[in-house]
Amino acid sequence: MNDRDAATALNEIAGQFWEACLEADPFMATGIGAPGHDAELPPIEPEQLHAIEARMRDQRAAAVTIPVEALSDDDRVTRQALLAAIDASVAFLQADPAAYTINPMGGPQVEFLNLVDYQAVETVEQARNMVDRWRGMGPSIDALTKRQRASIRDGRPPVRILAERVRDELDALLSQPDADWRLLAPAAAPHETWSDTERRRFADDLAAAVGDRIRPAFERYRSFVRDEAIPAARGDDAVGLSALEGGERIYRAVAGAHTSTPLSPEELHRIGLAEIERIDGELADLGGRLLGTDGLEETLAQLRSDPALYFSAGDEIEAVARRSLARAQAAVPDWFGRLAATPCEVVAMGAHEEEHSTIAYYRDPAADGSRPGRYFVNRSHPETRPRYEAEALAFHEAVPGHHLQVALAQELAALPDFRRYGLTTAYVEGWGLYAERLADEMGLYSRDLDSIGIASFDAWRASRLVVDTGMHALGWPRSRAIAFMQEHTALGINNIANEVDRYIAWPGQALAYKIGQLELLRLRDEARQRLGDRFDIRAFHDTVLLTGALPLNVLREVVERRLV
Repeated sequence: MNDRDAATALNEIAGQFWEACLEADPFMATGIGAPGHDAELPPIEPEQLHAIEARMRDQRAAAVTIPVEALSDDDRVTRQALLAAIDASVAFLQADPAAYTINPMGGPQVEFLNLVDYQAVETVEQARNMVDRWRGMGPSIDALTKRQRASIRDGRPPVRILAERVRDELDALLSQPDADWRLLAPAAAPHETWSDTERRRFADDLAAAVGDRIRPAFERYRSFVRDEAIPAARGDDAVGLSALEGGERIYRAVAGAHTSTPLSPEELHRIGLAEIERIDGELADLGGRLLGTDGLEETLAQLRSDPALYFSAGDEIEAVARRSLARAQAAVPDWFGRLAATPCEVVAMGAHEEEHSTIAYYRDPAADGSRPGRYFVNRSHPETRPRYEAEALAFHEAVPGHHLQVALAQELAALPDFRRYGLTTAYVEGWGLYAERLADEMGLYSRDLDSIGIASFDAWRASRLVVDTGMHALGWPRSRAIAFMQEHTALGINNIANEVDRYIAWPGQALAYKIGQLELLRLRDEARQRLGDRFDIRAFHDTVLLTGALPLNVLREVVERRLV
């Protein structure tokens, strides 16, 4: 195989793999603006998932046959990244969490309603896609119910606390009349180029989909959750994957996929404990200097009990997010050579999800520029949300964190799509955590107390290594995970409970943050030592960010080769 044939074959396989990824997650396809998937729902039936997995295995087998020596340096990076991405995708498909996880943060009662925020409906064709997708939601909910019922019969029941939260979400949703459902909101949007007939048909079709299909399916799902799943569910003492048959194997696979490392759960647990010990000392020192407290316990008690340290209104939370983003956007040219052209905006989380959601999240922009990146903030219960954490959160989720990284990757048109849009968790989330302390170097924080937020957030991510592995590999009960985070972070109690429940619902994902951050810091320190006075922070950041989301071992090779 000559060089041109090898490169062509690699690009073809990479394209086929990306199409399989979009088929497995059509909501992601809609989110990034990839055409052809806006009428689809995620596959749920085992046969569908097995078919996608088989195609990916075939793609891996084909990629392995491409001789490395026939590829350019950039194509060798693509080949390595492709093999790792396929392995991770297969691990996630095999884990099949939807079968045994009734999820208050990612189930249909949240994901379906969130589509309204990012599915375009400006043309009549887009309207048809939306109607078709909405019509498919009812059968999709029923298929999920069938799978979860079968999982209970097979001895893999869900976790009770998560199922109870989903029941509450469904109760709140079903208490609303159809006219108030977010799924009908697109019908009220202006469509200047449509005829009156087209507008009426679209509104009628959406209303029929909600009234005739979606609401009845959600009612059936609520009955299943309330009457079958909750009575059969696992209690707080058995929340981890280790409580399920084959759970230990599943957890090791997804932990490796999320961290892109061969680290075992036991090794990850030890890394977390070592980081916690280090950050405990930092928090205690900051408390003594800034709060006049004596030791970690007194520092955390002061942080949790002083009302002046917390917000009093949701508008304040949103305002700090906007100011932080503006400040960061003004500063990034001094720290990055290439900047993202795509803008980022702050958006308040919807009422349908904020009660049981995390404190914030980021949603990717559309690749065609039709929708900016969005930093979603949780405005609920402002009296429980610390002021000293708000800026670190913004810098993680928006700029210089997720938005800068994600938007830049999307704009790298020369890379294969799986590298532009790929979700190597340790790279993506490691960068977000790295950005929190980078923002301090950039002078972005506005108050001395924000240093406590930086340290607390670092402890938060380090504690994830401990409690995620604790619950899923070491058999920790939920209460022990909550207690550990209370003892080592300044997070609010309600946030800690939501976070722990997130780790229960999404095993392994939370491991990626600290592992990715530590590797980025190692790479930067090594490059600085290697280059001495020639080290340029902008060149380092460009080297990391202009590769797309790579597995950590591949990223290391790129940095070591290019920064010499």
